[in-house]
Amino acid sequence: MNRTTLGAVGIIAAVIIGFLLGRSMDSASDNAGGRTISSEPAVLYWVAPMDPNYRRDEPGKSPMGMDLVPVYADEAGDQTGIIAIDATIVNNLGVRTARAQRGELSHRIETVGYVGYDEDTMQHVHTRVDGWIEKLATKATGDPVQKGQLLFELYSPTLVNAQEEYLAALRSSNKLLLRASRERLAALGIADSEITRLDTERKTRQRVRVYAESDGVITHLGVREGIYVTSATEIMSVAELDKIWVLAEVFERQAAWVKKGQPAMVELDYLPGEMWHGTVDYVYPELDPKTRTLKVRLRFDNEARTLRPNMFARVTIRGESTGEVVHVPREALIRGGSVDRLVVALGEGRFRAQPVDVGIESGDRVEIRRGVSAGDLIVTSGQFLIDSESNIEQALSKMDGAEKPMDHSQNQMEPTQ
Repeated sequence: MNRTTLGAVGIIAAVIIGFLLGRSMDSASDNAGGRTISSEPAVLYWVAPMDPNYRRDEPGKSPMGMDLVPVYADEAGDQTGIIAIDATIVNNLGVRTARAQRGELSHRIETVGYVGYDEDTMQHVHTRVDGWIEKLATKATGDPVQKGQLLFELYSPTLVNAQEEYLAALRSSNKLLLRASRERLAALGIADSEITRLDTERKTRQRVRVYAESDGVITHLGVREGIYVTSATEIMSVAELDKIWVLAEVFERQAAWVKKGQPAMVELDYLPGEMWHGTVDYVYPELDPKTRTLKVRLRFDNEARTLRPNMFARVTIRGESTGEVVHVPREALIRGGSVDRLVVALGEGRFRAQPVDVGIESGDRVEIRRGVSAGDLIVTSGQFLIDSESNIEQALSKMDGAEKPMDHSQNQMEPTQ
């Protein structure tokens, strides 16, 4: 009886010990599992790959039909302005980076302009008397002319009478009258060669010939044969093509960079790869009130006459160089209403939107006066999405701080069904 009782007591004790040992092992396993789970970053929410403002608290589809991607909590998540993004999202966004550099940054102006005639070589042809165009030697705009070439013949009773008076003075041998008659012919526009002919032939011409004073092309033709003209009639305009102007427009913020004598370059679409080198000839004194741009005149040699008026040109003006400054690609800069920003890559999927003070822009580079240092890794592509994500995180953190007792899940949007 005693032996039976002892056996039963031993069995009961063994069952109790085994039960307690099993519970102890389950508790240890739970604690170990808890440590494993806590060591993994928790998923804060799911976001649309193409729209970071679209977020849900569980997996699903974006309005574009794409799978939502998770955004994890990270050690940097507690730091202001720093967010952590999964490597998959970074790759999907096509994020590219570049180093901020320190060096000289020239006042380089890239703008557009139009080729025009050099107005210093342009001549407007008028008559000094009334008359009729009896013969027109150049009959179309754009026709080339050479110095001394006949332009037109003019019949004018005033000029015929002036020639007769001069011939009468020659026959009278009155030097005072002869000088006065000669001066009158010159004042009426008679060329010296025509007066010399009168001295030799002693015969008047009904048609007075007018010749070109320089080489060039006809830029404007305002008459036809047989038309009656006065001294106010613009008969034609002649301009040279050996030198041309390029009129460029410079933005108001770059107006202080341009000075007379600076080197300039021009490139044309119809001759890619070729550059024309010239100088800034004149800076106009006022801005265009509509476009808010400053007009700049450039002068170029055009011996081969490859530059033609009214051609579109891409213009580069090189100004003075700055000192050593920090500069980044212009495409990396995020312009804001009151604050400009850059997105700095911190490594391991961490990013920070950094406010900066911006200096000059030169070509595809922009000066950063304060905010980043040389060598910092700057996001140049995808920075707008990262910046918007950073702003949302900051806004949520402020809401969480202001509403501490509330559960974070209450701030999340309801998942779509």
